[in-house]
Amino acid sequence: MATSTPTFFSNALLAWYQRHRRPLPWRDTTDPYAIWLSEIILQQTRVRQGLPYYLKFLERFPTVHDLANAPEDEVLRLWQGLGYYSRARNLHFTAKQVVTDFNGEFPGNYAGLLQLQGVGSYTAAAIASFAYREPVAVLDGNVYRVLARVFGRHENIAAPASKKVFEELANSQIPTDHPDTFNQAIMEFGAIQCTPVAPDCLFCPLQQECFAFQHGLVNVLPVKEKAKSSRQRFLHYLVLQHDDKIYLKKRPGNDIWQGLYDFFTVETDTLHPDPDVFQDQVATALGVPPIPLHSTGKVYKHVLSHQKISAQFYLISLPIRLRKETEESIGLQLYSISEIEELPKPILIHSFLNEYFF
Repeated sequence: MATSTPTFFSNALLAWYQRHRRPLPWRDTTDPYAIWLSEIILQQTRVRQGLPYYLKFLERFPTVHDLANAPEDEVLRLWQGLGYYSRARNLHFTAKQVVTDFNGEFPGNYAGLLQLQGVGSYTAAAIASFAYREPVAVLDGNVYRVLARVFGRHENIAAPASKKVFEELANSQIPTDHPDTFNQAIMEFGAIQCTPVAPDCLFCPLQQECFAFQHGLVNVLPVKEKAKSSRQRFLHYLVLQHDDKIYLKKRPGNDIWQGLYDFFTVETDTLHPDPDVFQDQVATALGVPPIPLHSTGKVYKHVLSHQKISAQFYLISLPIRLRKETEESIGLQLYSISEIEELPKPILIHSFLNEYFF
């Protein structure tokens, strides 16, 4: 395996970073709140997509107190389009925890930051090093990739047992005088130089020290187990309209899109269920006579981490509103178009509304 010394490895990364670093707003602050906000937004999100959300959140919630005091619906609405909505709910919860349990001040070190709900070792290390210059290494996908390639590590990076191996390796390389810059440098290096596909090995300052390059293993390392197969789901949304309002409901906490709003939903085992069975199923659930059901004809597709959604929408005009018992049992409520625009919704629902109503 390669035997890069901490001095060579860190110095090469720091020199590279000075030439190639992107001007990103969270790099110009030591405010732990702003740093924490950027790290949560950028989890599982590319910088180009996450940057506008970061700026919007910081403008709307300039302090952790502002975020903690905001209604959850507003937080989810501002998050709309980023996906992985549990991140937004954890963000909101953690802000409340900082205000309630820590008097609005983030803990001042790595160990203290780990006490926060939704703050794991990566986020704690990022805040501790960027805000407080504590020499603790970050470990994200970019860092795993750089370390695996340069040092020839073949451990499966998706296995929990491998985390300690890479954590020790990263911490052995971090310079105590510049831990913040080093962490930014290695993440940036993985993001734009040592990329997952077609890395720029020709102009890499670590080329001669890189185990993967020297042994023709750039496309092999890092080792990562195959992702779980995706579950296919077929959702049928009934857009129930009465007068100039539409029925929506808030999604429960035991499924995808927790806390977001969508229409009355029927899930089936196929994209095109038996018409008679489907019609009776809907009529029974709504407590109304059988209604002719005709979809808009377009199939909307959405891919989540382990689920593939295929959805159809059915526009239905109701001459009278549903019975109160039915509304309450299903959780449906009538909203005007202007009210719907302000509700947090899955991007799938937003796309449909944007096409037909907004």
